[in-house]
Amino acid sequence: MATHIVLPAGFGYALAALISAVWVVVWQVMVVNGHRERAGIKHPQLYAEKAEVSVSREAFKFNCAQRAHQSTLEQMPSIIVTTLISALRYPNVAAIACGAWTVSRVLYTFGYTSEAPEKRNTYGGLLGLLSFMTLLLSSTYTASQLVK
Repeated sequence: MATHIVLPAGFGYALAALISAVWVVVWQVMVVNGHRERAGIKHPQLYAEKAEVSVSREAFKFNCAQRAHQSTLEQMPSIIVTTLISALRYPNVAAIACGAWTVSRVLYTFGYTSEAPEKRNTYGGLLGLLSFMTLLLSSTYTASQLVK
């Protein structure tokens, strides 16, 4: 027996926003690998050690790039789930919020890998928070409406 799922108009935009987030993760991998090479940090070492950082600005920047990437990976499961659930009822809201979150991660990465990593949240931090909260609230509301 076949089952048909009808997705709302605009659902594809939410999927496109999610794919853009995956492309940002790919870009972050390239950023990390560039800093890894310049710092001379070999695989499988995840981060530069304190001693390496104390003598090498490149090792410090590698750690910052690695942390920006890791932070994005930590948030991706929540972004995927909340975007997909929100898009069932509010596909345009989901697409815009996920797209804005994706842009915030690019800004976050630039801020974190700058000469002053404490700027990581001044570049896109509020945008990322507002985007995530939009997704969390809209997915919570959507889920609550589906269980009625």
